[in-house]
Amino acid sequence: MPLKLGEKAPEICAVTTTGKKFVLSEQQGLCTVVFFFPRAFTATCIHENKMFSADYNELFLAGAGLVGISTDTQATQCQFAEDLAIPFPLIADSDKTIAKAYRALRRFFGFAKRITYIIGPDQRVLGRFQHELRVAKHRREVLRFVNEMKTASTSEPDLSHR
Repeated sequence: MPLKLGEKAPEICAVTTTGKKFVLSEQQGLCTVVFFFPRAFTATCIHENKMFSADYNELFLAGAGLVGISTDTQATQCQFAEDLAIPFPLIADSDKTIAKAYRALRRFFGFAKRITYIIGPDQRVLGRFQHELRVAKHRREVLRFVNEMKTASTSEPDLSHR
């Protein structure tokens, strides 16, 4: 069973494909989009990462951070990020500790499920999306959710009650 809405997300502290350390609790902004994908260099995961890459600027401008995680090795993740020119960090979770903590590990296969969590600044799960094969729908729902959060955070306060 995946993490529940409102549940505190486990800390993530890992070196990314950029060579920098990613620490979830230190992320700034509206939210952090944490997406798990099964395997680098597989057709659907390539497609998903290309779509998130295409949306990266929109997510960034909305105030969202973005990080992708799979159970591949660091070398594989780095090559994948380089080959696809991925503009956001990827994390290699080859020991599967992050995927287990996020309940995103396929029990029998040993690799991550395709699941995305939207994590708030207080580390609470604000949104969760899981579409194993429908990555376009998955990406649209994540983008819509973040844009709705941005709209809600910048809306003028309702002063009609005064």
